[in-house]
Amino acid sequence: MNPATFSLIIVTMMSGTLLVLMSSHWFLVWVGFEMNMLAIIPLLTKQHNPRSTEAATKYFLTQATASMLLMMAAIINLMYTGHWSILKMINPMASITMTTALAMKLGLSPFHFWVPEVTQGIPLSSGLILLTWQKLAPLSILYMISPLMNLNLLMIMALLSIAIGGWGGLNQTQLRKIMAYSSIAHMGWMISILIYNPTMTLLNLYIYIPMTITTFSLLMMTSSTTTTSLSHTWNKLPLITTIMFITMLSLGGLPPLTGFLPKWLIIQELAKNDNIAMSTIIALLALLSLYFYTRITYTTSLTMFPTSNNTKITWQFKHPKRMTCLSPMIIISTLMIPISPLMSILE
Repeated sequence: MNPATFSLIIVTMMSGTLLVLMSSHWFLVWVGFEMNMLAIIPLLTKQHNPRSTEAATKYFLTQATASMLLMMAAIINLMYTGHWSILKMINPMASITMTTALAMKLGLSPFHFWVPEVTQGIPLSSGLILLTWQKLAPLSILYMISPLMNLNLLMIMALLSIAIGGWGGLNQTQLRKIMAYSSIAHMGWMISILIYNPTMTLLNLYIYIPMTITTFSLLMMTSSTTTTSLSHTWNKLPLITTIMFITMLSLGGLPPLTGFLPKWLIIQELAKNDNIAMSTIIALLALLSLYFYTRITYTTSLTMFPTSNNTKITWQFKHPKRMTCLSPMIIISTLMIPISPLMSILE
């Protein structure tokens, strides 16, 4: 891709997201979402093959439908209130329609079907953008209108997302699909606490993004897209592969790694708000995600025999500058539990 064209696409995509983050007017929010959607489609089709074209088409149709529902909800709210303001969403029908539109953009269940298919059909670099940057704009709107949303609808979506994010990844061998289902589950965790404590949702997002960036960056460095190719990487790059396994276990929420922190705090907050059933169910469903990450680690590192020829093992990093930049992300993704007492300020 031409560098000037690539720069223009990135600037447009970032401008669309920033417009959504800074707007309090529904029309500007809609414009920001459209800019963001149209800018990312060329990034999804960087590799010119039928699979990436199919993925970009699925993404466009889903996001266009969500944008249509978002505008319809804004117009319904305008008819009842006479305002375009985000904070005046008082009509129940408009609130439910808006929640549905944002759930489609985030990939929450039952509108999750596009996320694994689109992620599988695009390059790892585009998948990284899709599962991190593209979540910021919808989550910011949900954060702003959280006091005006239907609690039962959000809880059902959160429960289904955590369940499907766990079940969907169990029989996968494609790492991009595994990351997509993990993203669905993490979005469910964020939504489950949104009404009770929106700050906890932001905390989960702040931890989810570094973990996902670290995992995708290591996958790109090793060119691994399946569990088989990852197992071959173990023989040649054991240090990088070990870091990747630890980050994946953190994504699954294994204590005492960083990924356990938001799950622990969310379950505690739900219990404080007398939602014991929800906290118990999602704690059990979290074991599904942890299981398939543990399975990847086991099948790769404990069932593959390391080569006996030490000259074949690459113990040093091939990209020292890239690893230097990635080191803070690795530390944040795995070793942030010791600062958990600071989270008491959220209570």
